[in-house]
This record gives sequence, C-alpha cells and structure tokens, in this order.
Amino acid sequence: MKIKVCGMKYLDNIQALAQLPIHMMGLIFYAPSPRYVGNVEPRSLKILIPQSIAKVGVFVNETETNILSVAKAFDLQYLQLHGDESPQLCRSLQEKGYRIIKAFNVACENDLSNAATYEQACDYALFDTKTISHGGSGKQFDWQILKAYTANIPFVISGGIGENDAANIARFAHKQWIGIDLNSKFETEPGRKKIDILRKFIKEINI
Repeated sequence: MKIKVCGMKYLDNIQALAQLPIHMMGLIFYAPSPRYVGNVEPRSLKILIPQSIAKVGVFVNETETNILSVAKAFDLQYLQLHGDESPQLCRSLQEKGYRIIKAFNVACENDLSNAATYEQACDYALFDTKTISHGGSGKQFDWQILKAYTANIPFVISGGIGENDAANIARFAHKQWIGIDLNSKFETEPGRKKIDILRKFIKEINI
C-alpha cells in the first residue's frame, strides 16, 4: 500500500518525515491554503527529500504554464490536480512526463461517475471528502461509497484519516485501491506533522 503524506511546509519537519517509510510527499502550491509551500527555496526541498520519496505538487485550477514552471523548479514527479481541471489538461501534463493524480470530492455514489472520463488522462484518482474547500478539511467520507467505483483508474483514499483508523484500513478492500493520503489529522498546526505518531501509525498499518 502506498502512503502519501500531504501538506508539508516546514523544512525541519520535512527532513524528519523523509526518514519514515513513505512513498510520496505532498507539497501544496495553492496560495490560499494554510499549507502553501511556494515560498520555500526549491533547492532546500531537493536536498531534504530523497529520490526514494516522490514529490507531489498539489495545484487548484492553475494554468498549465504555471504548473509546468513550478514542477520544473521543484523537481516534481507527480502533479495532483485538486480543482476542475479537464481530462485534456491532465493528458497534456502526462505527455510532458509527469504522473497525474486527479482529485475527486465525494459525498455520494454519484460523485464517482466523473472519474471514468479521466481513464486515459491520469495515473491515480484521489477521493477526498466533499467540502467547500479544496482538501485539508479533516473530515472523512463513508468509504463504503467506493464499492460502487468501477472506473479503470487505481485510487487513493484521502480525507480525515487519523491514527485511530488502522482497523478501518485493514477492513477496507477494493481491487483498484492502492493507498492512503494523510494530512490534517496528524498535525500540531497546518503544515507541521506529528512524526512520532505517523511513525507508529505507518508501522501499525504495514503489519
């Protein structure tokens, strides 16, 4: 199972997280977010994050030109698109060598239907709790909704996953499910993660 930790912004915290057995680290380049990381020096992140951890840039309704500029500067491997980005934009970014995670907000089964239009345009779907904001709500949706998911895109579950969810993760099953996205439930403040709690949780779910 792939483990992605999102919303990192403090260099000392990033350095500590990079010592844990995670697969992806999410960096938010959406200025209204309290976890915005765009003011950090790109070279610092390149030094602190090893190649074994993929760098995921999170964008919301950004232009292709700006996405590509940030992706190059920060040496991103994945682009997570968390707004109303079209399949055409996703495919165009794929063709330029980036792996694409397309986020979908979920509250009911009908919210899953849009994913099918991205089957040729993204590498992973990410299902997050539907709110008025773009992620980071700390709220969890009913994972049983995902039983109705039939698109041919592997998916990651996001939204309000916390240290008490290990049993829920162990019970959940779907042939397209490949990982989880961890964020606000493991924070002391926006952008600063509780490393010891994350270490314990990751060990627990990997047993």
